[in-house]
Amino acid sequence: MKLYYAAASPFVRKVLIALHETNLLDQVEVVPVAVNPFSPGDVVPALNPLGKIPCLELADGTTLYDSRIITRYLSTLAPASEIYPDDDSLWDALTLEATADGIMDAAVTMIYELRIRPEDKVYKEFIDAQWQKIDRALSAIESRWMTQLNEQKNLPVLAVAAALDYVDFRHDDRNWRDTHPTLATWEAEIRERPSLVATIPVG
Repeated sequence: MKLYYAAASPFVRKVLIALHETNLLDQVEVVPVAVNPFSPGDVVPALNPLGKIPCLELADGTTLYDSRIITRYLSTLAPASEIYPDDDSLWDALTLEATADGIMDAAVTMIYELRIRPEDKVYKEFIDAQWQKIDRALSAIESRWMTQLNEQKNLPVLAVAAALDYVDFRHDDRNWRDTHPTLATWEAEIRERPSLVATIPVG
């Protein structure tokens, strides 16, 4: 298998975390690619018509894309790793993962707005609206999922850690810990997990 990736992408990181947790990393060739919204290059659009990473190319040439699809596929290759629940709690876990992905998406969108537009065209209200999404999501996690975060180490839980790391990575001036102390305490402990340490974002 081949994983097409960029080191700074939080969605790629989630897949890398899953590879570490399932012990499948040695079965995957990691292929770096350069993509941006204006220029996805030639490689990625041939694998994913949306021009987005991560993309996982299977041995038969089939391509999977979207991090949630890829991580679910990896879970079928290593069911003993239990990176997803196998009972009715799966749906709640997937909702948690969707919330983590939404945090990542809003944080990435903020970066695009700041980096792609000329400085005098940056839409501050739009950036603030993205941050409000993140803030609401963090509040929802604190009110609904702290038991799961404290008791489980499945992929949706680790996706939350990856999302928080990405917020720190790109938006550390927002100081999310000041308004979400319970989540901050949890994050300070989970960050030492080997799969998270091995995949710290760069770039």
